[in-house]
Amino acid sequence: MLSAFTNCFKIPELRARILFTMGLIFVCRIVANVPIAGVDPLALQRLIADVEKSSGGGMLGLLDMFSGGALSNCAVGALGIMPYISSSIILQLLTAVVPTLGRLSREGDSGRQKITQYSRILTVFLCIVQGWFLAITLENPGSMGLNHQIVLNPGIGFKFMTVVSVTAGSMFIMWLGEQITQRGIGNGISLIITEGIVSRLPSAVAYAIQMFTAVEGVRQFNPIFSVILLVALFAVVAGTILLTQGQRKIPVQYAKRVVGRKVYGGQSTYMPLRVNYSGVMPIIFAQSLLMFPAIILRRFPESWTWAHALANQLGPDALFHMILYGVMILFFSYFWVATQFNPVQIADDLKKYGGYVPGVRPGRPTAEFLDSTMTKITLAGALFLTIIAVIPTVMNRQFDVPSLVASFFGGTSLLITVGVMLDTMRQVESHLLMRHYDGFLRKGKLRGRR
Repeated sequence: MLSAFTNCFKIPELRARILFTMGLIFVCRIVANVPIAGVDPLALQRLIADVEKSSGGGMLGLLDMFSGGALSNCAVGALGIMPYISSSIILQLLTAVVPTLGRLSREGDSGRQKITQYSRILTVFLCIVQGWFLAITLENPGSMGLNHQIVLNPGIGFKFMTVVSVTAGSMFIMWLGEQITQRGIGNGISLIITEGIVSRLPSAVAYAIQMFTAVEGVRQFNPIFSVILLVALFAVVAGTILLTQGQRKIPVQYAKRVVGRKVYGGQSTYMPLRVNYSGVMPIIFAQSLLMFPAIILRRFPESWTWAHALANQLGPDALFHMILYGVMILFFSYFWVATQFNPVQIADDLKKYGGYVPGVRPGRPTAEFLDSTMTKITLAGALFLTIIAVIPTVMNRQFDVPSLVASFFGGTSLLITVGVMLDTMRQVESHLLMRHYDGFLRKGKLRGRR
């Protein structure tokens, strides 16, 4: 494996792509640390810390993680790449229900370019809306039940400057991600999210060291617990890799076709159905939706005891919250598969090109077979995804492990990091193998390499 890293810099094109990617990631870190004028960053960091203590971070903690700490720094990249991701998800969901967008998605490169352009326009709109609400929240932190003076000179001027700054920052980050995808290595948008998550790793290591450091002769955790944590980290990472790479291979046979003097088809292949087809989307949807009911219920008068009792049950410390969180992950896993996986279209395409699943008749029976198979493997993937998603919360609430440390033992951050690293490694390995260099694994092969 070490020789593979050395070989990466022996290939001029691959070396240029890697250095280009590293350079733009460095620029992203600069954008995440250039502050917006008129904001007290220390007061904002205390606000974020208070929110994490009171609600486990909530949406603010999630946005701060995806932006690589830019939100807590109140930088021009405070919104990060999330507006672009949100617009892409919205359009991806709309392609399943809006016929015009569905036809565009099937038109090839021209259709995808139009959808990408729609995503960029929607990203600007989302940046303006989110930037406006961010400015209002910074001016009125009391609306979240916290008393911190963050904005030095509130008013319409601050709101306008904040909206313009964060919109420009997000669009610049989006452009950097597209440049990485075109001229660098790996998926640029995913790499930007990953570098934001990994940038918190040094702080997590510092917190982990403090957990086992004696203060006035008293340690918070026994040293044996460190061994348990390392074993647990290895097991969770291995399980996450299995979940990310797991797939059910459906055999497909193509019949021979004679076109003129040439014979096409006749080969056997397989159709990979991913166990975790929805990726990290169910966790993000569940976290986002669970945050708002508790906030709304706490706004009710104190005399409405039932509302505050229900808000406490929806808090991250409550068992009901954990159960509801798991159920929502299961629901959104099936929801994403139902909107993105179209067995009827796949069956029609197979029939059109002379393909069939051995033992299953073409057409509707094939569609029913694919739908049944996808339903079964989605259940296994959703259950495994739920376990990985709740591990950080259990570690934080039951074992008093700091939330920053616990976030690397599962949940959104680990799933994204593992998936992006594996995808980037496959792309680098493909460059190495095309030029007759050894890949990362001399024996065996990475999943996805044929």
